[in-house]
Amino acid sequence: MMRKHTRLIGWVAAVLVIMGFSQLGLWQLHRMHEKQALLDQQVPARAQTLSLADAQAAPPQLRWVDDHGRFLPGTVLLDNQTRGGRAGIKVYQPFRSDGGAVVLVDLGWLPMPPDRQLPTMVPREGEAHVAGLLAPPPATGLALGPALVPASQPAVWLANRMPPAEVAAALGLPPVSLRSAVLRLDPALPGGYARDLELLPNTLPPSRHLGYAVQWFGLALTVLVVALVLEWRSRRRTPSAYMRKSRP
Repeated sequence: MMRKHTRLIGWVAAVLVIMGFSQLGLWQLHRMHEKQALLDQQVPARAQTLSLADAQAAPPQLRWVDDHGRFLPGTVLLDNQTRGGRAGIKVYQPFRSDGGAVVLVDLGWLPMPPDRQLPTMVPREGEAHVAGLLAPPPATGLALGPALVPASQPAVWLANRMPPAEVAAALGLPPVSLRSAVLRLDPALPGGYARDLELLPNTLPPSRHLGYAVQWFGLALTVLVVALVLEWRSRRRTPSAYMRKSRP
């Protein structure tokens, strides 16, 4: 009886582990398809230019924006952003178009020195023409601690993630004014800092997600094979018990 209970517990544990590994594999496949779909939108997005208000009102996907308006006070520095293997920050500033739409504009990347002393920020002011890709904000890791903390400079915030409502509150904007998208400023435009239109910075490309999915499914298959082998060996060691059990 003890052996039977041990085998049952072993199979329950094996099934749970297999299900866990399979779920992780499915999640990796979901992320692969999600990111590949985002990359597939980039070329069609350049074929049609919209105002900021029209782009925000359209169904959520990549949109190429060309508009005129004014930069608003306040700067958000997104921490832990790498470029060329170096750690740094991304600089964002709110912008309001002449049509009244508001967005965070990605002004580019700056290196973070080893002493983590933030560089002096010179905010954009006044009227400006902007053009670029309206895209999802950078991916964030674990949500640990507050999203934004005041920096040493006035009206500058250091962020580890950018929830729209919290960013809007920090910048003194209405909570609904910011959407879950940022304007990736065209690198050809003057001003700003080092930037590009790379859609998946600081995150895994689709091919890596596929590789991890294969690994998780492989682990699930390995656990199943090991469980079957152990079950087969257990049955071989006690053939008489199985024969007596099968008799009427």
